[in-house]
Amino acid sequence: MMKKRFFAVLALPAILAACASNTESEPTNSMITNTDLAAYNWVLNKVDGNELEIAEPFQVPNLQLSTDLGANGHAGCNRYFGQAELNEGKLRIENMGMTMMACPEPAMELERVMSATLMDWSTATVAGNQLTLTGIEHTLTFTRTDAE
Repeated sequence: MMKKRFFAVLALPAILAACASNTESEPTNSMITNTDLAAYNWVLNKVDGNELEIAEPFQVPNLQLSTDLGANGHAGCNRYFGQAELNEGKLRIENMGMTMMACPEPAMELERVMSATLMDWSTATVAGNQLTLTGIEHTLTFTRTDAE
């Protein structure tokens, strides 16, 4: 009886180690790809965790990406366009161009936050129908809809 317990005690760490090595080899968080982002209209619904309240006649900001990551959308006051880059889970729009209308606050502040976050490298995560861009200063949360 003593030998059986001794072998069971010795075998238990080996079994636990085998189980642990199997879970460690499985990816815990997959990196997003172009196909996770492209061909959708991403509508901004939160900035820094706060729900957006858009007054009429202003449009809700959005982000559209083509399969080659051509980017365009509405930033709060003006339309923008550019070429997005995706690198190791981070996203930015390089050389972003924008129309130049002036709008009253808070539309201009929202546009400053959105355009600054899109132009800098932001960590991009997709969970279900939500895209979150976490930048240096702000976090933008979008909801996915079909591309228009």
